[in-house]
Amino acid sequence: MVEELAGQGAQLVEVLPAEEFAEDHLPGAVSHPLRQLDEEVDQIDRRRAVIVYCWDAG
Repeated sequence: MVEELAGQGAQLVEVLPAEEFAEDHLPGAVSHPLRQLDEEVDQIDRRRAVIVYCWDAG
């Protein structure tokens, strides 16, 4: 489902800290750490679907 939505133009937003994003993230994802999301929300295109995720392999 995520691949289908991303293929249709949905934005993938990773909310873990930037250091963890740098280690591993989904292809095409952008980093907007949860603690900074309020400050960075204007960088997200409100006209497109958004998939927010938190990958924690730990």
